[in-house]
Amino acid sequence: MVSPTRRHLLTGLLLAAFALPGLVVPEIARAAPRTDLVLGMPVEPPGLDPTSAAPTVIGQVVWQNVFQGLTRIDRDGKVQPQLASNWTISPDGLTYTFALQTGVKFHNGEPFDAGTAKFALDAIRAPGSVNPQKALYAVIADVKAPDPQTLVLTLSKSSGNLLFWLGQPAAVMVEPKSRDGLKSNPVGTGPFRFASWRKGDRVELTRSPDHWDKARKVHLDKVTFRFIGDPQAAAAALRAGDVDAFPLLPAPELYGAFQKDKAFIAQPGLTEMKVVAGMNNAGKPFGDKRVRQALMMAVDRKLLIEGAYSGYGAAIGSHYTPNDPGYKDLTGVYPYDPKKAKALLAEAGYAKGLTFTFKSPQMAYATRTAEILQAMFSEVGVTMTIVPTEFPAKWVQEVMRDRSFDMTVIAHAEPMDIAIYSNDPYYFGYKNPAFNDVVAKAAAATDEATRLTLYGEAQTILAEDVPALFLFVLPKLSVWKAKLTGFWTNEPVPSNDLTEVRWTE
Repeated sequence: MVSPTRRHLLTGLLLAAFALPGLVVPEIARAAPRTDLVLGMPVEPPGLDPTSAAPTVIGQVVWQNVFQGLTRIDRDGKVQPQLASNWTISPDGLTYTFALQTGVKFHNGEPFDAGTAKFALDAIRAPGSVNPQKALYAVIADVKAPDPQTLVLTLSKSSGNLLFWLGQPAAVMVEPKSRDGLKSNPVGTGPFRFASWRKGDRVELTRSPDHWDKARKVHLDKVTFRFIGDPQAAAAALRAGDVDAFPLLPAPELYGAFQKDKAFIAQPGLTEMKVVAGMNNAGKPFGDKRVRQALMMAVDRKLLIEGAYSGYGAAIGSHYTPNDPGYKDLTGVYPYDPKKAKALLAEAGYAKGLTFTFKSPQMAYATRTAEILQAMFSEVGVTMTIVPTEFPAKWVQEVMRDRSFDMTVIAHAEPMDIAIYSNDPYYFGYKNPAFNDVVAKAAAATDEATRLTLYGEAQTILAEDVPALFLFVLPKLSVWKAKLTGFWTNEPVPSNDLTEVRWTE
């Protein structure tokens, strides 16, 4: 045993030694920050090719992580260069000339060049294309690749939105040899490579060691997307440490608790996800505008948001979000008024009631919305039978493809997608030449003020016609561990861009 006197002497000698000039004292070793991430998502994608299917959950896994485009949309919703380093636009707005990045390779080793870009854009516009946003790129009349680093697009008419659309998940660049297998084995030019997919559980990505963009340092070596549909299970996984982040927590009723917990950052933001109850306008009873208007007046949007999303979210009166340029608040066009709703239904021939079915995709917000709408409609003599429908496969087949439905609900997530109501065919079955004309002029307008004025007119037409019940915008209820940084607070494009995410310690 060391005596107290000797212990004090040793302590003094050690302190003196530390004070000696030039003496190097080794620092206590610190653990390096983690380089792996487990991210939760409430819905599993049906495939991993954003150019061949509509569900936005596809882009939320692969956009900017595995696949990239000629342009990209940043966290502020602005267009930035990506695989195209720069571009010029002819004075008449009909010719876009892109200079492409050099030294870019796909994950399978094939080079990216103008010929590949031409292949990707031609595939989007091909007669048999199933690209979910094919209509947006129909304005491209011709694509040429005069040399490996130059791409020239000729348009049939000017398009003020083209650069924005080229930055969307539907317009990512794909490689010809891997094209047919992208749904299960995505091959892109992004900073992460596809590693594995355990159906029903997870998708794993690993960092690409030879990514072309040396200016953008990626901090994560491995990313695991876990699919947890049950809201309670999602929250439990976060608290247990099984998941590090949930960019779209499906449990809004539990969000307040995470906001109070210092172990997490819970920062609500904005999305483009417009929750609408789509109606089949092609037949009875929704072919009658009076029925659609009556049902809109039967909906108390404020109460719906409280019940469906714990008060988070913003009411909308048309297919536009409050964070979109040119937004008009049209919730007052058909405000909640059950008395007038009953009278309008009677005028349309449904004084004794109205019965229809409601195909509800099995997602938390959709289920809650369906149940609340059912109760609200019953107050005006409408009987709505809810039919739970597996999402995405069954719902997409029955609603989007077969048009075999009366009413449904879905969050349309693509930004500035008001023109979908002019698509023919589209699941709404809505036809209005005046609306089609306005959105066509808006898309062609190169002057921003003119374009936004026209989009305002389009919003008003939809608000008055009610081809769908315009309900609310989903918030981005993000939760991540406090030692993480780099996530997007807002969501100008449905995505989980992980290129800037890192652990701080």
